[in-house]
Amino acid sequence: MIDLPSKNDIEKISFDLLKQSKSIDIFPTPVDNIVQYANLYIEKKIDLSRINQSFLSKLTETAATKFIEAFEQVRGFIDRREKVIYLDLSQNQQRQNFIKLHEVGHDTLFWQKKILEHLDDDHTLDPATQEEFEAEANYFASVTLFQHDRFEREIKSLELSIKTPMYLAKKFGASVHASLRRYVECSKKRCALLVLENISQKGEFPQCKKRDFFQSSKFTDSFGEIYIPCIFGYKWPFTQDYYHRKKYHENGFVNLSTENGDVEFKYHFFNNSFNAFIFLFPLGEVNKTRTKIVMTP
Repeated sequence: MIDLPSKNDIEKISFDLLKQSKSIDIFPTPVDNIVQYANLYIEKKIDLSRINQSFLSKLTETAATKFIEAFEQVRGFIDRREKVIYLDLSQNQQRQNFIKLHEVGHDTLFWQKKILEHLDDDHTLDPATQEEFEAEANYFASVTLFQHDRFEREIKSLELSIKTPMYLAKKFGASVHASLRRYVECSKKRCALLVLENISQKGEFPQCKKRDFFQSSKFTDSFGEIYIPCIFGYKWPFTQDYYHRKKYHENGFVNLSTENGDVEFKYHFFNNSFNAFIFLFPLGEVNKTRTKIVMTP
């Protein structure tokens, strides 16, 4: 969790950096320009997914040990002494954008400068991380990539649909996962997002594991806590969607238990081959807009 003073400081530093680097209202968010303005350099000749002993010899003993222990999950690394950012170049461009800004956060948030090296893996880059400096760097990366209130302004004029954050992901240069999460967190509508991963082995009965679940404040006000399991069997309609390799649809319905009783929700489904995203909202949720987004294959 990020306390309020720290959150306000991070937002100010992020906004000043966006403004000074002339990145506000430029789409997709010009991440490399921001990195350059922060006086950092991205080393593209070294891929963290294929490091060798010569690279490890440049690190402090502590960093080298951590790197070896977490090798398969290391996604980003900043050497503040050299002002260099290293990346796992096997990650897609949208993921790299977030990692770059996470490392800029480590360097730009002045109270973190006592640490000379930051090694980031899937755990530290997870928005749910409880490590203070990592949570701060993640927040910095998110508000910078989505340009503060620019993302919120966009969603106000667009329909309540999973298509909206998917469209905005392309516009801002972010991942669909990050855009869906921010969409739900910023939405003034009653909506929620369930993220699933397939854990069934070949020949086994289909089942999925809950990876993440987020809900808007309006959703919480209406329904409170949603009682959903950690494991979803084949009886769940979105598990069937996932199992049968459906890519996308907007015609799902599911009944869920809430603090206020059972409620029927509509859901939109998207499978990006890594995870399945289930965007939920109650039947009858107002969805007035003049702008329609058309999905193309």
